Amino acid sequence: MTVAALARREITSWAEQLTEVAERVGPRFLRSEPRQQALAYLQGLLSSVERKNSWQLAEQAGEPGPHKFQHLLGRAAWEADEVRDDLQTYVREHLADPEGVLIVDETGFLKKGEHSVGVQRQYSGTAGRIENCQIGVFLAYATAHGHTFLDRSLYVPEEWAGNSQRRGAVGVPKELRFATKPVLARQMIERALANGVPARWVSGDSVYGNDGKLRLWLEEHERAHVLGVSGNHFVTIGWKQQKVSAVAAQFLPEDWHRLSAGPGSKGPRWYEWAAVETNSLHEGWSRWLLVRRSVEDAQERAYYRVFAPAETTLEEMVAVAGKRWAVEECFATAKGECGLDEYEGRTWTGWHRHVTLSLWAHAYLTVVRAQVIGKAPKKRKRPAKTS
Repeated sequence: MTVAALARREITSWAEQLTEVAERVGPRFLRSEPRQQALAYLQGLLSSVERKNSWQLAEQAGEPGPHKFQHLLGRAAWEADEVRDDLQTYVREHLADPEGVLIVDETGFLKKGEHSVGVQRQYSGTAGRIENCQIGVFLAYATAHGHTFLDRSLYVPEEWAGNSQRRGAVGVPKELRFATKPVLARQMIERALANGVPARWVSGDSVYGNDGKLRLWLEEHERAHVLGVSGNHFVTIGWKQQKVSAVAAQFLPEDWHRLSAGPGSKGPRWYEWAAVETNSLHEGWSRWLLVRRSVEDAQERAYYRVFAPAETTLEEMVAVAGKRWAVEECFATAKGECGLDEYEGRTWTGWHRHVTLSLWAHAYLTVVRAQVIGKAPKKRKRPAKTS
């Protein structure tokens, strides 16, 4: 059952828990009006309104215009990063799992003009081609209880980072310096772990797996990971560097094992998998090259770098590789149900505020779903604060 499949009446019955969410983040807003508007904005994001921009959400909330919501996203006094920290605490309390997987991935936000923060012609996985867009890097969390987001960072291209005039026009912080997507991913992983989110694994696609600095940092901190790499990536086996596609061609028929990468919309996602150990200098830990190939087309392959305790089995590696698909479902639900890609403003502050509240809406729905189907314990409502 997906979040989108939940009947509206089931979600409505959890209105009190949404009030608890508002009470949790309420202290981040110094004034009562933006505090109330934040709850109204969340309620709008969770509603059945087709378009979830400030105009449509204001209409749904019974406001004569979008000005209060525009003020909330722009000029009101509150820090989106603090509300993000509250989100991580909420997810940890409801979905925590020591076997959890932290998943890094990015998504595109298509734009028509050239004035929105970070926008330029760049590759968007959302569109599958180069488009005029913004790119957001996200950290998701997949556990036995459900999967949702923990963090977000807007990717600011190098051309933007070095242009003080463009930065100033949209409020990019003066202290911000250009950072690659893997650097943003590392920063988000660090924040989640520092906030006590339990996770055994890190996963991501080749944007992150091809980055040697990120893999080295994970290894230095003994963070097990399954990260995709491209077919022209090299690994070292027996002190000889080999392209991963060439290594895969050397596997014997008996090296391949048919295993499910997890449930899909049409049942188990069956693939054939093989792994070979590569050189590693960490005692008690090993590196592997993991290869996945299509059951129908043996030439259709995907490659992963794995770092994990030496006793890790092929089945465990495959399970983690399969969990990376959870972030795709998160993006689909957040965009389709929670207005993730509906922000129409241009500024740095507005983007982070809207996206953070959208992630809160997604996390709330995920927790509701987990409790409805019995995967997560119900939390007792916090007592109201008294003054």
